[in-house]
Amino acid sequence: MRTFLFLFAVLFFLTPAKNAFFDERCQRLKGTCTDYCKKNEEIIALCQKSLKCCLTMQPCGKMTED
Repeated sequence: MRTFLFLFAVLFFLTPAKNAFFDERCQRLKGTCTDYCKKNEEIIALCQKSLKCCLTMQPCGKMTED
C-alpha cells in the first residue's frame, strides 16, 4: 500500500511539469493553444488538456505581372 501511495504522489506532482512542457513548446513555435484550429491555421503540436497548438499558415507567394 505504501508503494502505491508513493507512486501516486510522484505521478501527481510530475503531471504539471509535463503539461508545462507542451505549452512551452507551442510558445517556442510561435503558436497558440486553442480547442480547434481555424481554416487558415494548422496543428503544429499539442498543448495541455487536449488543446491544439495552432499556427497561421503563410499564404503562397503572389505572382505579380511586370
